[in-house]
Amino acid sequence: MFCGDYVQGTIFPAPSFNPMMDAQMLGEALQGFGCDKDLLIDILTQRCNAQRLVIAEAYLSTFGRDLVSDLKEKLSNHFKEVMVGLMYPPPSYDAHELWHAMKGAGTDENCLIDILASRTNGEIFQMREAYYLQYSRDLQEDIYSETSGHFRDTLVNLVQGTREEGYTDPATAAQDAMVLWEACQKRTGEHKTLLQMILCNKSYQQLWLVFQEFQTISGQDIVDTINGCYDGSFQELLVAIVLCVRDKPGYFAYRLYSAIHDFGFHNKTVIRILIARSEIDLMTIRKRYKERYGKSLFHDIKHFASGHYEKALLAICAGDADDY
Repeated sequence: MFCGDYVQGTIFPAPSFNPMMDAQMLGEALQGFGCDKDLLIDILTQRCNAQRLVIAEAYLSTFGRDLVSDLKEKLSNHFKEVMVGLMYPPPSYDAHELWHAMKGAGTDENCLIDILASRTNGEIFQMREAYYLQYSRDLQEDIYSETSGHFRDTLVNLVQGTREEGYTDPATAAQDAMVLWEACQKRTGEHKTLLQMILCNKSYQQLWLVFQEFQTISGQDIVDTINGCYDGSFQELLVAIVLCVRDKPGYFAYRLYSAIHDFGFHNKTVIRILIARSEIDLMTIRKRYKERYGKSLFHDIKHFASGHYEKALLAICAGDADDY
């Protein structure tokens, strides 16, 4: 696949949308001792993010209460994370996830990698703005203080959102490929910097050419070379960038599979990817998942999750009868 290929999400704007009626029904579902979780799922997973934000406004004007606060108060555990996560505009959701990945003891490097290796310049600018608005802090400064080494340098480069867009120069592709090859052989600090400068700043289209030239020059796939030369979070981040350049839905299919099977259903990763990609390329991610791993994403979620949490994840996945 090339990065310009057609991709599809699983959640679309609901036709004949009536925010006042949705708000009224949500209000009834959240009142009293019980809570109609099925109704929450039916409404919130079947509306696009822009519609959910309109529902939240209607909810506030109808009940004088904040919908997100009510969801947080009435729900619990992973089901709450899914329902509340659906209510964030995408840049705010990324900002929220990055903030939680860095605050407290320890840093969730995988979350930083998933988000920063895959977002476009526009998404990065909006995410930085949302981060500042929500937390009154600078995202780049927080990344700088919570990470270290060449991993940190690469993340800081990515968060600047300076990748060239749509630009290709076949004449320099072989030159860049040679620089990458040398960087993997010599592994000095200077070479690592050159490596991350190319991977973070060249356009996806240019990198596509560079990776082909790299194969020609070295006789190796660049992912195998990076895996053989580097380790730790720096290596994982470089590989994530390469995989996103080649096939972003394929990258997320791989991340979901590993979150489900290698980490005993790593809930945070599964929730984050499903929500963040639901209106971008989740349908394509599902296709890649089935092609690569034989079983459908729908089947694997059904196998590992349960209750209303499972139901909400499956609704975002928009599984169909073929997926059982």
